[in-house]
Amino acid sequence: MNDRYDAGAAGHGADQYELVGYDEYGQPVYRQVRPQQAQQQTYDPYAQQTQQTQQTQQYGQGYGYDPHAQQGTQPPAYDYGAYDPYATGSHQGGGPAPGTAHDPYGQATAATGRQPRAEQTAQQTAHIPQQAGPAHDQEAPAEPQRDYHTEQFAFVEEPDANSEDVIDWLKFTENRTERREEARRRSRSRFVALAVVLALVAAGGVGYLWYAGKLPGLSSDGSATGSATAAGAQKRDVIVVHLHDIKGDGTATALLVDNTTTQRGTTVLLPNSLALTSDDGTTTTLAKSVEDDGSDGTRDALDTVLGTDIEGTWRLDTPYLQNLVDLVGNIDVDTDTDVPDPTAKKKGTAPLVNKGRDQTLSGKMAVAYATYRAPGEAQDAQLKRFGQVLQSVLRKLSSDPQAATTTIQTLQQILDPSLTDKDLGTFLAGLSDLAKGGDYKTDLLPVRSDGTLSARTGAGIVRNVLGGTAKSPDKDAAVSVSVQNATGVKDNTEKARVVLLNGGFTFLEGGTGTARATSEVVYADAADKANATEVAKTLGLPAGSVTKGKTSGSADVSVVLGQDYKPSSD
Repeated sequence: MNDRYDAGAAGHGADQYELVGYDEYGQPVYRQVRPQQAQQQTYDPYAQQTQQTQQTQQYGQGYGYDPHAQQGTQPPAYDYGAYDPYATGSHQGGGPAPGTAHDPYGQATAATGRQPRAEQTAQQTAHIPQQAGPAHDQEAPAEPQRDYHTEQFAFVEEPDANSEDVIDWLKFTENRTERREEARRRSRSRFVALAVVLALVAAGGVGYLWYAGKLPGLSSDGSATGSATAAGAQKRDVIVVHLHDIKGDGTATALLVDNTTTQRGTTVLLPNSLALTSDDGTTTTLAKSVEDDGSDGTRDALDTVLGTDIEGTWRLDTPYLQNLVDLVGNIDVDTDTDVPDPTAKKKGTAPLVNKGRDQTLSGKMAVAYATYRAPGEAQDAQLKRFGQVLQSVLRKLSSDPQAATTTIQTLQQILDPSLTDKDLGTFLAGLSDLAKGGDYKTDLLPVRSDGTLSARTGAGIVRNVLGGTAKSPDKDAAVSVSVQNATGVKDNTEKARVVLLNGGFTFLEGGTGTARATSEVVYADAADKANATEVAKTLGLPAGSVTKGKTSGSADVSVVLGQDYKPSSD
C-alpha cells in the first residue's frame, strides 16, 4: 500500500505530517508535526515508548496501533485531533479529552461537549493535504451510524427446497380431514333427523291408538289407565241437542262439548240405535227414549250410559233451525249428495241442494240437508249431515256472548227449564270461537248392531272426548231378534233394524234369503212366546205369523221377512 505523504509541502517549509495509522478503509492517517517537537515525534512504528504505553493505558487503545508490535506490549497512543474517521470527540489540545470514553461510532454525549461529526470532519480534513476519504463518503453525506447489538437482529431461515411440497401436503391432509369431519357431521345430522321423524311418527301412532282406545291393555271403561284419569280430570261443559223433524216425525241427537281445559270443542253424534236404560229399568233406544221419556228422562239415561254430566237440553225443531241459519246469514257446507226439493211436485225438478264443496245454504236448504236420508241409507249418514250443519252454524254465530244471546232470544223458542237463553247464548258463543279458530271437530259415536258401545272405538270417544265411562245396558236384558230379509228389497233389513231397536229389542243380522211371500216369527222357548208376539206387532206383521220352532243362533226370536212386510216410518 502506498503511504501518502506530501513531500512537496514539506520541502517548502510547510507544516510537517507524519503517518499515525490506518482507518477502517485502509487509508493512511496523518497528523501534523509541531516544529518544536519535530525531533521527538518522528514516526517510528516499531518504537516502544514508555510515555506512549502510559497514554494507551490511560486513554485506551486507539485505531492507530502497530500491527507488528510484540504481544504483551501496548501500542503507542497518538493524537487523533487532526483526523478522526469515527468522529470521536477530542478537546482542543488534539488528544482525547480526559474522562471521555472512546466511541467507535461517533456518538457524542452532552458531558463531553464534542462538536458534531460534520464540523470535526471539516476541520480535520482542512489540515490534511491531499487526503482523500472513502469514495462513498465523497458521493453522499454519511448517514449516522447506530450501535447495534446481537439481540436486535432477527434471523430468517431461507425456505427449504421442499417447503412448497410440504405446504401442499399439509393443505391436502387438512382438506381431507375437514371433508371427513363434514361427512361425519352430515351423517350425524341425517341420523338425528331420521330419529326425530321416527319418534314423531311413533308418537302420532300411539296418540291415535290411545285416542281410539286401541292400545293393548286398555279396558273398555279405561278406568285403569293414567291417560283416562287425566282425561276424566278435565273440565267440560256439555249440552244435548235434539233435532225434531216436524214433517218427517224423526229425531237426530248430538252432544255439544266444550273442553275448557284443552280449549277444544266437539260435536258427538249419537245414533238413534244407541241402547239406553228407560225409567222403568228396561232397555230402550235413544230414539224411543226421546219420544217416550222426554228431555229429562233421556238426559238421565245418557248420563248413565256415557258417564257424563249433561247440563241442559236444547230442543231444536226444524223451523227454529231454519230461522237460526237465516239469522246468522246462511252457512257454507261441503255437501255429500244432492238433496231434492221436498215441495217439488214434478219429477226431474232441479235439486234444492247440490253436491259440492262450499255450497251456500239458506235456512230452508240447511234443514233439507240436515234431515235428508236417501232410500236404503243408514241413519248415520243423515246424522253426519246434521253434524255438518251444526258446525257451520257455530262458525257463523257471533263469538260475543251478548250478541249470541240476542240471536237465541230472537228465535223466540221455548227452551227446557234447565237451560236459559243467556246460558245457551254464552255456551254457543264459546263454541263459536273454537270453531272459527279451527279447534273444533265432529265425531260419530260408533255402536254395535245391538246398540251397545264397542270396547274400542265407542268407549274410546266416551273416555277421551266426554271424559266418562261407557256403561251399556246388559244385552241379555233385552230380547234378541235375528232378522233374515226375504222380501227381495235390500233396504228392508235396515228399516226393520231401526224399528226393532226403537222397540227396545236387540237386533241381530240374519242375512238375505230366497224371496218368499209371507213373513214368519219363530220362538223356541215357550217363555218367549209373548216376546215373539210383541216382535210381530212391532214389525207390523200379523199375529198368525208367530209360530214355535227352531231359532237361529243365540237369538230369542227369529224373523223371516216376506213380501207381505210393509215397513213403517222410522
